[in-house]
Amino acid sequence: MKRALLGPLATRCFAAGWLGLGFIFLYLPILALVIYSFNDSRLPAVWGGFTLKWFAALADDAEMLAGLWLSLQIAFFTACASVLLGTLAAFALVKYRRFGGRTLFAGMLSAPLVMPEVIIGLSLLLMLVSLQRAFGFPERGLMTIWLGHLLIGLAYATVVVQARLKDLPPELEEAAMNLGARPAQVFFLVTMPMIAPSLLSAWLLTFTLSLDDVVLSAFLSGPGATTMPLVIFSRARLGLSPSINAVATVIIVVVSIAVIVASYLIARTERRRSQEMAQAQHHA
Repeated sequence: MKRALLGPLATRCFAAGWLGLGFIFLYLPILALVIYSFNDSRLPAVWGGFTLKWFAALADDAEMLAGLWLSLQIAFFTACASVLLGTLAAFALVKYRRFGGRTLFAGMLSAPLVMPEVIIGLSLLLMLVSLQRAFGFPERGLMTIWLGHLLIGLAYATVVVQARLKDLPPELEEAAMNLGARPAQVFFLVTMPMIAPSLLSAWLLTFTLSLDDVVLSAFLSGPGATTMPLVIFSRARLGLSPSINAVATVIIVVVSIAVIVASYLIARTERRRSQEMAQAQHHA
């Protein structure tokens, strides 16, 4: 009897131990970065006392703030456009299973997920240089970086939304159409509320991917358009300044708050949807 109880208990302890080690491996470096952003010493390995001077120095770092503002703009527009186009692409793949060129269309959407970013960045750079020579447009900067990030974000958003659309019961949409709702009304009144959590997840995912992208931004940026990751990467060659730890801490705090709020909203939406479906089944 004791051996039978010790077996599952040992398995659970072993699994919990490995899970704990995994979390430590993932989050300990982030915690160390946050702690050393308050370090008074410029040397990362030497603790010189608690200070907030690096956050004050960050407020006077025009190059870093300009890069952060540019990165936030690109990430915001990338996330919005990726969710919009990704939803349309996922809707076409799930709801319209047979149309000409479907296999090619699905392959083109999946290609950025498996293609190295170096290849994507070089291809986009050559295309944009050819367009600029032929038409004088576009100049490398915010728009070209946004186009590159959109190419990647569209692929990720399509995967997230497509997975959610596949799980939706078609009976709900069919019932709405039988009651006289038009296709647009069915989409906005029935489908959209049910896939809202996946839309939020896709927006956060593509925003994060765009915010920390280095490879595509390095290929597609131009004079006066340097994103925050490029600024940090260029400074890392000369030795990291504690002000970089400060900006990283600010971003970690903001992203953590956004993830917590988004997780709460998604969980509340899912719980409400489950309750409504349970009530509908009970009345039926």
